[in-house]
Amino acid sequence: MAQSPSSGAAGADQPAPALRVCAGTTRRRGTLDLVAVIGATRPASALGPGCRPEQVAIIRLSQRPISVAELAAHLELPVSVVRVFLADLLRQRLIVVRPPQFPGRQRDDEILGAMLDGLRAL
Repeated sequence: MAQSPSSGAAGADQPAPALRVCAGTTRRRGTLDLVAVIGATRPASALGPGCRPEQVAIIRLSQRPISVAELAAHLELPVSVVRVFLADLLRQRLIVVRPPQFPGRQRDDEILGAMLDGLRAL
């Protein structure tokens, strides 16, 4: 069945697929860990009119500490796309990135050290 020029690739009965355009963003230089904690440095209401809707959403969501993975899930975007937006926001100093905190981490290191000592004694 031939398609008419006016129907396009999607066909006459089907709408054209929606594409999310992320042009105009910078490439990330480093990789943000999935569990890195993101925090906004100012409220979303303080952002200028040039911010993309996704960036505003990230600032709103990161008013409380939130991980990169959680942001991607809330925004329903691939992690790679969220990382690019985060890199832009970090460059503009609109967010801060902190390594994840694992309570009891030092104790875990002590246990692992004791296990290694025990294995070496064998």
